[in-house]
Amino acid sequence: MSCKIGFKDNDYKNETVTKKVNTPDITPRKSIVSVRFYSKNRTLSYYNDKFDLNNGDIVFVEGKFEGVRGVVVEVNYSFKIKLSDYKKVVAVADTNVKGNLYLADYHFVTFDRSVIPFSKILGWYKAPANPEEEIISSDDNCKYSLFDIDALPASGEIKERGYDYYMQNRVAYLSLDGEKGNAVVLGTEAYQVDFVYSDGEISSLTCDCFCNYFCKHQVAVMLQLRDILDTVIKDYREMYNQSGYFAAICRNELLNTAMAFRKRGKFYIE
Repeated sequence: MSCKIGFKDNDYKNETVTKKVNTPDITPRKSIVSVRFYSKNRTLSYYNDKFDLNNGDIVFVEGKFEGVRGVVVEVNYSFKIKLSDYKKVVAVADTNVKGNLYLADYHFVTFDRSVIPFSKILGWYKAPANPEEEIISSDDNCKYSLFDIDALPASGEIKERGYDYYMQNRVAYLSLDGEKGNAVVLGTEAYQVDFVYSDGEISSLTCDCFCNYFCKHQVAVMLQLRDILDTVIKDYREMYNQSGYFAAICRNELLNTAMAFRKRGKFYIE
């Protein structure tokens, strides 16, 4: 069954309403915003002069909580401050989602690259990469069967914890574009897993966590990929064959992130 996601304004029957984003010809209104860091159980104030922020926006800041996902809980436009006393908001996540999604067990899946692209979803969980920071990766040229998890070069404990992550729907997002795959796994923080998939085998499998061995996040992604592929091929083979692409997002993550703070609009299923 298809599931079409949208926010329909009651005054415009044929238009979908999405969260307002900044455009180059609009100067954002300066503000002091209170940001709640749920993972740290802290709320701090920041100066904002780059974005048009609203309650519920996901943001990233400079300073002590650099790289930690925060949520705007209050916006104040009337203030007088000493600028040196405040750190700034440096990024805001784009939580606009519009397009056709289809049910796939505990996930929604799409075959349209514009609906939930990896770059957008990654921005829900991780701060933008520092362009000056050097990223180094390497490929061990090993291939692993997606259907033989027992053969993975990981301990029994790692495999068990990876299975737990899979069962707990901690693979928040997974996409496969041709042979190139990307995933976001939620653990102590959000981790990015990249891979190549072809003919039942996965290779070039990397995770940006600090483990120097095959990790639970990689195991969870392999299990989730096997599960999603099975559903896609069984129920949506034609659409997948036409696009050569799919992206899947955990239902709760989509609803909690893209819809949690909406005050208007309609969610509808066809």
